[in-house]
Amino acid sequence: MELNPKRVAWVDYAKGFCIVMVVMMHSTLGVETAAGEESWMGALVAFAKPFRMPDFFLISGLFLARVIDRPWRSYLDTKVVHFAYFYMLWVTIQFAFKAPGIAAELGWGGVAQAYALAFIEPFGTLWFIYLLPIFFVVTKLMRDVPQAMLWFAAAFLQIADIHTGWIVIDEFCARFVYFYSGYVLAPYLFDFAETVFAHQRAALLFLSSWALFEAVMVFGGYSELPVVNLGLGFLGALAVVAAGVLLSARSWALPLRYAGENSIVVYLAFFLPMAATRTALLKFAPDLDLGTVALIVTTAGVVTPLILHMLVRNTQLRFLFKRPAWAKLRPPAERRAVATA
Repeated sequence: MELNPKRVAWVDYAKGFCIVMVVMMHSTLGVETAAGEESWMGALVAFAKPFRMPDFFLISGLFLARVIDRPWRSYLDTKVVHFAYFYMLWVTIQFAFKAPGIAAELGWGGVAQAYALAFIEPFGTLWFIYLLPIFFVVTKLMRDVPQAMLWFAAAFLQIADIHTGWIVIDEFCARFVYFYSGYVLAPYLFDFAETVFAHQRAALLFLSSWALFEAVMVFGGYSELPVVNLGLGFLGALAVVAAGVLLSARSWALPLRYAGENSIVVYLAFFLPMAATRTALLKFAPDLDLGTVALIVTTAGVVTPLILHMLVRNTQLRFLFKRPAWAKLRPPAERRAVATA
């Protein structure tokens, strides 16, 4: 594993924790749906639901203040075109694998229609990649709006629990408050991380108390209540930050940091090893405990993309995870130089 020493360690540990939770959710629910019964892993997925995606979006906004005042061309290149490239590439890859099944049900015309629709309605697990550029653009457009006013508006949208049936609208309303909080509250979050590092025993007590409270709220049926759900998202995000800080002082957790540093790699590519491992285990090991199956599928979903990334990063296939030069918005001067070369 090659780790970048210039990156903030606890942020990558937090991202690693979140990406594992995301893969765990999809893996566990997929296994339970295919098997037609629940597993003990389902309890872990339910426990993580209030904070799993809120924390991911909050961390995504942490460093936005460093780039939000860049010229639009540079900003759009790194915050929109970057994600658009990977979305278009990997939605095409996913369709290549899923097309035969869709064609069997809807015909090849249905495949073409579903593929076209994927650029309007985010497809499958890739909705996070689709939504991030929208958050980046909205935040830059609104940077002159009083931050408190915009925060309360975003919080109101989350509390309203809007369901239109369109993923973009529904997830924007549910998640933007966390992304925007990562942007405007970044200094306080970094101060909190420093406090955790300086008082690690107290942080462990905080995490233990939080885990107990989270379990009571989730399994007591209170976690989906308006306002409560919003609060649990933020409280869980603080818990993940604290866990990231504590893990950053322990060398045995380095693989989790590597997964966090390459979280986009895992997010883009986990669907195939997840589905393949699930199918193989349910077919050839039908008596294996269902929770264990979900755990193995989760591990395959996290580890396999990282191995694939290592194998292709110095080959012609590196475009799978590294955006090529042709997919970047070049400054006008650079484009003129290339044209006249």
